[in-house]
Amino acid sequence: APLQSLSSQMIARVQPLTTTRAVRGPFDYRIGAGQAVQVGSLLRVPFGSRSSLGVVVELAERSELAPERLAEPEAVLGAGVSADLVELAEWMAREYCSTPARALGLMLAPGAAAGMRARLALVAELTPAGHAALNGGDDVRLTDRQRGLLAALSQQGPTVAAELDTSGLRRLEGRGLVALTRRARPRRPVSHAVGAASATAPPLTDEQAAALGELQAALGDGAGADRPPEFLLQGVTGSGKTEVYLGAVQATLAAGRTAIVLVPEIALTPQVLWRFQARFGDVVAVLHSALSVGERHDEWMRLRTGEARVCVGPRSAVFAPLQNIGLIVVDEEHESSYKHEGDPRYDARTVARRRARRHGAVLVVGSATPRPESVLVMRRLRLTQRVDGRPMPAVEVLDMRGRNQPLHPETRMALADLRRAGGKAILLLNRRGWSNFLSCRACGRVWLCPNCEVALVLHRNASAVACHHCGHRERVPERCPACASVSVARHGAGTERIEHELREALGEEHFPVFRLDADSASLPERARTLQRFEAAPAGVLVGTQMVAKGHDFPDVSLGVVLDADQTLRFPDFRAEERTFALITQLAGRTGRGALGSRVLVQTLAPDARPITFATRHDSDGFLADELERRAALRYPPSASLIRIVCSAEEEALARDTATAIHAELVSLDAAVLGPAPLFRLRGR
Repeated sequence: APLQSLSSQMIARVQPLTTTRAVRGPFDYRIGAGQAVQVGSLLRVPFGSRSSLGVVVELAERSELAPERLAEPEAVLGAGVSADLVELAEWMAREYCSTPARALGLMLAPGAAAGMRARLALVAELTPAGHAALNGGDDVRLTDRQRGLLAALSQQGPTVAAELDTSGLRRLEGRGLVALTRRARPRRPVSHAVGAASATAPPLTDEQAAALGELQAALGDGAGADRPPEFLLQGVTGSGKTEVYLGAVQATLAAGRTAIVLVPEIALTPQVLWRFQARFGDVVAVLHSALSVGERHDEWMRLRTGEARVCVGPRSAVFAPLQNIGLIVVDEEHESSYKHEGDPRYDARTVARRRARRHGAVLVVGSATPRPESVLVMRRLRLTQRVDGRPMPAVEVLDMRGRNQPLHPETRMALADLRRAGGKAILLLNRRGWSNFLSCRACGRVWLCPNCEVALVLHRNASAVACHHCGHRERVPERCPACASVSVARHGAGTERIEHELREALGEEHFPVFRLDADSASLPERARTLQRFEAAPAGVLVGTQMVAKGHDFPDVSLGVVLDADQTLRFPDFRAEERTFALITQLAGRTGRGALGSRVLVQTLAPDARPITFATRHDSDGFLADELERRAALRYPPSASLIRIVCSAEEEALARDTATAIHAELVSLDAAVLGPAPLFRLRGR
């Protein structure tokens, strides 16, 4: 059809924010008189028989439809997204086989769909007449209470009226001594003081100074480049990578640009945020899902308006609405948590690279155990020594073959010695709960999840058995429903049981035991757990893999990894890489204090390749060996792997669909593995 001209009127091509894949925009709308619209604007538009939110993805002068057939937007809503985020969403839709609407949904201001606005508060401040009255001028008579209110405003400046006396302030307003106005009052997240933080940069080691010098040069040279530089900061644990990040962010801000700092998990955010806020103050904002919607909305708006110029957070912070980005940092870049399991299934590291290239920004990824992919393609900056000059801790492998207890006798002795010396330890077991599963000793029945083909895990403190996939919970069984036997056996150990055993063995009064895992409470409570562990003169921190990530406790002298080969048993080509990283990262948490250092690794596979390399702290040797292995097997980065999962309530439908897709792919001359069956999960 011929394009229809709208003469002086423009049209907006709008992507409706619907999750259905059957509807593909954009759709044309006629911009109404007085409606200020640009690419990225958030609109409410008529869509079929209802109203829908939509984002403007393009402006045009002509449409395929006649002008009278185009509807007008019902309203232009609050802050939309920037044009570069619209472009990013369209790229993500193509890259991750999703839709632009789903990708745009990740980038909107939190609460935008519900019409959230800034929180307003009634704020009082002195008028010139109020200043004069307080100083005894103009012969104004004041009660003691009124004089106290004026004095408080004089000392504090503009103050929320409810914090003083609203009715008293209104009377003073009537006399012209106080002005009351409604102003935005940002909902600021609470900061948790975790770990050491300083407002000034400490002296850098030679290696830190050299790495920072290269980043500063790149920040100056790479501004606006089509392919800005990308760096891998590979440093042993304790080598001061965060201080290099801080120096790079400082140089970025000095150049008038903005920065994004990504951390792998929400649990790490408080510690990193504390260090960045101590150095840069209120220009640092935080975005993560554990904040309230109001807090996230206001932090997002501070970034959008330029009040905040540095964003710290987990993977979703890669979509921070910053302009003129000069630096993107991805800390602990080896972590799998950077991959999003929802739709779109984006990898925040890949998205960070895309945003960095779009803005001409420098990309820095850091790790003590980097991915082979990064080693192969990025320029490496090396930090080979700890900042305090201490050696890496000695690592001992404890063979658990033939042993039924979760703690090796050597581990028990080491903890007892540490208790007498008054030191600290970190104990890692990547399994939460009390026991892995329950079974009936009489008939062999195992308690399984009704929605998933997995065993229910015992959580003794909650008096429940639970599924860690779908969340199903049941009361702890007293007898077997199949044979009525009361002989119910518990198998395996999780962090909850280890915590209990350590408290009984070591005594809680002088050697407290702290637990950190997904069951142990909310993010603020986890931050308080880390604060209590840091402040305690001695004790043990027990937890899942989050205890091995990025924490800096200088007085930890013992590290223990239980069931170190657990991740080796995963059917994943990265299983050895993750095992090596987990042991190396936990080892790096020790040996920074006065009591020396020791790391114990309990395993059923003492001769496994990643465990052997980890005991030698040989990251380069492991990476070289891993790259050779992957090349031989055609695993990434020597090839690309695409996984196609077919999910249905009926097994036959999923199997038949997978078989049909297999046939299509083989006809395209692709190398195909499968179809392979998966366990039932969440009823599918």
